[in-house]
Amino acid sequence: MNLDSKIPEGPLSQKWTNYKTNQKLVNPANKRKLDIIVVGTGLAGSSAAASLGALGFHVDIFCLQDSPRRAHSIAAQGGINAAKNYQNDGDSVMRLFRDTVKGGDYRAREANVYRLAEVSGGIIDQCVAQGVPFARDYSGMLDNRSFGGAQVSRTFYARGQTGQQLLLGAYGALSREIARGTVTMHTRCEMMELVVEPDGQGVPRACGIIVRDLVTGALRRFAAHAVVVATGGYGNVYYLSTNAMNSNVSAAWACHRQGALFANPCYVQIHPTCIPVHGDYQSKLTLMSESLRNDGRIWVPRRKEDAEAIRAGRKGPGDIAEADRDYYLERRYPAFGNLVPRDVASRAAKERCDAGYGVGTGLAVYLDFRDAIRRLGRDVVEQKYGNLFQMYQKITDTDPYREPMMIYPAVHYTMGGLWVDYELQTTIPGLFAAGEANFSDHGANRLGASALMQGLADGYFVLPYTLQNYLADRIYAEKPRCDTPAFDAAEQRVRQKMERLLSVGKSADGHPVDYYHKALGKVMWEYCGMSRSEESLVEADRQVCELEADFHRHVIIPGTADEMNPELEKACHLADYFELARLIIADARQRKESCGGHFRVESQTADGETLRDDGHFMYVAAWEYQGAGHPEVMHTEPLHYEEIQIATRNYK
Repeated sequence: MNLDSKIPEGPLSQKWTNYKTNQKLVNPANKRKLDIIVVGTGLAGSSAAASLGALGFHVDIFCLQDSPRRAHSIAAQGGINAAKNYQNDGDSVMRLFRDTVKGGDYRAREANVYRLAEVSGGIIDQCVAQGVPFARDYSGMLDNRSFGGAQVSRTFYARGQTGQQLLLGAYGALSREIARGTVTMHTRCEMMELVVEPDGQGVPRACGIIVRDLVTGALRRFAAHAVVVATGGYGNVYYLSTNAMNSNVSAAWACHRQGALFANPCYVQIHPTCIPVHGDYQSKLTLMSESLRNDGRIWVPRRKEDAEAIRAGRKGPGDIAEADRDYYLERRYPAFGNLVPRDVASRAAKERCDAGYGVGTGLAVYLDFRDAIRRLGRDVVEQKYGNLFQMYQKITDTDPYREPMMIYPAVHYTMGGLWVDYELQTTIPGLFAAGEANFSDHGANRLGASALMQGLADGYFVLPYTLQNYLADRIYAEKPRCDTPAFDAAEQRVRQKMERLLSVGKSADGHPVDYYHKALGKVMWEYCGMSRSEESLVEADRQVCELEADFHRHVIIPGTADEMNPELEKACHLADYFELARLIIADARQRKESCGGHFRVESQTADGETLRDDGHFMYVAAWEYQGAGHPEVMHTEPLHYEEIQIATRNYK
């Protein structure tokens, strides 16, 4: 398969301008005749639907929740990057572009990343116009703070609620289009299947979806000229993650089963600042914003006996003298200190804990604001991080103004996803993927505050152009219909999947869905988590296959498909997670190098840093589905850099 990325000709700084100059257009009268489906109402989905509706297209948008305001984008805390250079500290579009490619360990597509940096400033202007209450400095200018992987302050924020405020801005724009009648909202609906049908020339194209009404259980059909999937990432394959419990990969995986390639699934981001696991019955983890690393200092005791005393309860953090504290990030990476990228900070925390210096349960390090409070005063710290401190205190019953926070890495974001070209179109014509659902912009590691940037860039500034370029040729095609054999077959596939899961016998040795999901998550975290080896990956594959077989023989799912049935929903998601888990493992096995969030213990420098193999792995790995139970076929898209000088990442 030839993966055509469709990168425009010309200098890097002119590619997006050249694309927009030469794109095909649809006149206003014809836009009203064209239907678009958007799946997902997070930042990428809501901004795309609002923008496309404002252009005059008719949009059907679908969400799992009872309101778009409950999308998981609301959980993002720290901020959104943009190259505005308000601080006059040397930032620029080119610097943001270079930081992003470097942060991704030189495994991102250069042209897409440059476009992301190029449109970043417009995102802030758009959101300010929508009334997003970004923080401002004393003079009234928009304020910025620094984030990991950068030496400039380019992150715009609204205390620790940036995702919520940005989503409310996008929701307002979406609500306007709903009121105008250009967008139709469908809540409490889940996409179950993608419908692909040959056009008049025999080219298979995305023409609609099958959804399940989560309240009644009824299956419904929707046809359109194009489909946009914006349903987020797949971090919940690990069970314990910072994702919402109903975040899942099933919509994207349905597209994958119908022919859309899935790229770089082994690129999973571990976030360094999460509240540690506190019990066996925990269902998710809570993120503490990376912005806390601006003023908080990360440390562990310098002496093992002090760490042991803390774990035993004989000492507290206040009993450790300054000289006996190891600020290990500042020691190892003096140029960036506590603001190294997430993958670097996560591995450093794991190394200290594995060596016996961890606190709490042994799987935690301290994030300490003592010095910041002395330097700035409690009022300033409270103004910047107050709601985050409140959240930490409610969860842990510890006052972070008096004692350091305890943090440990956890699964957070996924850089892999559906393969898309420069237009954000998958290998299925008419099927587009936006935000975390695609793979395009972050390489092997996402810099903090770039998820919100990518989601809004895709929705507000990319898809309105690229979708129009695709749809310009579809005004001559027959309007898609729901009563075709392709829709019949797609609905039948959905029914058969649910019937297979519900037909499993209720044996005495059976288990509920969560039992299998927890077990899968433990296997993936233990053997394919922050570090991987050939030995651990082989063991992971063996255990996942055994667990999957047991799941399909013994899972217990009460109820029926024709009613509200959350257990059936979870079982459908988990069936997809088992297939994805095996693909993550296969992708990790073939990539015999370390880069970003993918760390192979066989491939590291003498001081424990990632060791890339540019001669053999400078590519995107895109996998083609071959049917249930069959190994997938890997295709590659070579990565070429025009403006970036490839180098070993160095944050020292």
